Amino acid sequence: MRVIALCAVLCLPLMARADGEKAGDFDYWVLALSWSPNWCEIEGDAKGSEQCDPRHDFGWTLHGLWPQYQRGWPAYCPTAERPPSRAMTRDMSDIMGTAGLAWHQWKKHGSCSGLSAAGYFEASRAAYEAVVRPEVFRKLDRPVRLPAAVVEEAFLKDNPALEADGITVTCRDGRIQEARICLSLEMEPVPCGRDVVRDCTLQDALFAPVR
Repeated sequence: MRVIALCAVLCLPLMARADGEKAGDFDYWVLALSWSPNWCEIEGDAKGSEQCDPRHDFGWTLHGLWPQYQRGWPAYCPTAERPPSRAMTRDMSDIMGTAGLAWHQWKKHGSCSGLSAAGYFEASRAAYEAVVRPEVFRKLDRPVRLPAAVVEEAFLKDNPALEADGITVTCRDGRIQEARICLSLEMEPVPCGRDVVRDCTLQDALFAPVR
């Protein structure tokens, strides 16, 4: 019994992520938006990331557009599509923070989309721009602590087509990390699967202001 239980635990990550799956074969999208000031304080500053330079004025940035199964997700799929050029990834840095992140997102997630690199980045930008990112958070002039549910409520208020089961807010190291929104293959809001719903329950999550 102990062997079976141990196997079940060790196999969970393998069940969640399926590397090398067929490109274009997935159930829905997850649009991941990262609060850049918090990411910078968690790890970006230590890395010396260009994204964290105050002159960029980043708030909600695009972490990625991820193909998702109802259970698990594909990653690093074989694809006949050519990788993105440096110009393509550079052009995404205005909403993703860095060209390096754009490259990584293509390699891990875009390769599973069934789209060309240009098509994947076009879809990513369109999904990002279709979501209203609450301006209230850009008005903060100092770090605040707030319930993670407040962030979700702000997105729901500014995006009437969204339902509560179609967005999840995550935390990391006591800070608001991301807002993840689930979209159909046609980019319409849909309920998130169990693998995606990771609602942060913190009542005092730290939220840093735009730099």
